[in-house]
Amino acid sequence: MRPITKEIYLNWYEEMLFWRKFEDKLASVYIQQKVRGFLHLYNGQEAILAGALHVMDLEKDRMITAYRNHVMPIGMGVDPKKVMAELYGKATGTSNGLGGSMHIFSKEHRFHGGHGIVGGQIPLGAGMAFGDKYFNRESVTLCFMGDGAVRQGSFHETLNLAMLWELPVVFIVENNGYAMGTSVKRTSNHTEIWKLGLGYEMPCGPVDGMNPVKVAEALDEAISRARSGKGPSLLEMKTYRYRGHSMSDAQKYRTKEEVEEYRKIDPITQVKDILIQNSYASQEEISVMDTKVKERVVECQKFAEESPFPDINVMYDAVYEQKDYPFLKHKLD
Repeated sequence: MRPITKEIYLNWYEEMLFWRKFEDKLASVYIQQKVRGFLHLYNGQEAILAGALHVMDLEKDRMITAYRNHVMPIGMGVDPKKVMAELYGKATGTSNGLGGSMHIFSKEHRFHGGHGIVGGQIPLGAGMAFGDKYFNRESVTLCFMGDGAVRQGSFHETLNLAMLWELPVVFIVENNGYAMGTSVKRTSNHTEIWKLGLGYEMPCGPVDGMNPVKVAEALDEAISRARSGKGPSLLEMKTYRYRGHSMSDAQKYRTKEEVEEYRKIDPITQVKDILIQNSYASQEEISVMDTKVKERVVECQKFAEESPFPDINVMYDAVYEQKDYPFLKHKLD
């Protein structure tokens, strides 16, 4: 694993803060109905992405996840302006404004969604890993899911085949404590999700998902194992989300005191404290980074708001291969 230097900590702070503020802005414009539909935010879970990116080979490796997927493609190299435009439903978005919040996608940057079906991405992630192994691409797929998705049958079927075929995939459970509003302890007789890997003799373990260093260390080992042909791993990243499951979540299943307790270990605050304690950055330098982040977010919002909505024909072109749309009862003008 690459050493975690001063430059890495500076980059982590700026990028994680940008991801946080980017989504804070989305929450703000959602209330204004500029972004519609469902909106699931990543606030609090940024250390997982930061640690993962540190040990991935972004020229080869892939990422696939569920619907809490706005900042992951940004980390993989997708232009954040295009991500925000997609959430606005604009033609300049990553999917021409047709995918929206749950379906960010970029083949170019090896980010394969964004999936609205709970657990739907798990077999797809294994399938991509199968393709990479078949064609000797030396790539590793990181397949993310929430704690609720592990109750899907497809999760267990996929783990079985991934071990059987020794696929180069790392299954990452982002356990933020709640599947929508249902706590982990209400869905199973045990709360250590990582132990599900033991039934398939899959290398597995728990990880402090609020600390990017711990995430990087665990994923470096798992990715190296997968790339060397030794098969998959299952990692349970123990994390927390500071906002509701989605913007419509009243959060009656948890107390404000619980949320505030987890804010004491905010991954962004942890990295900021290291910057100050080790004299990696002064408070003035941190303020400069804060201002830079705010300006980047404003640029993204301006781009999204000034972009046009897609022409109606784009919707049909994305669905139909045959250009005369033979299955439409009413032809377009």
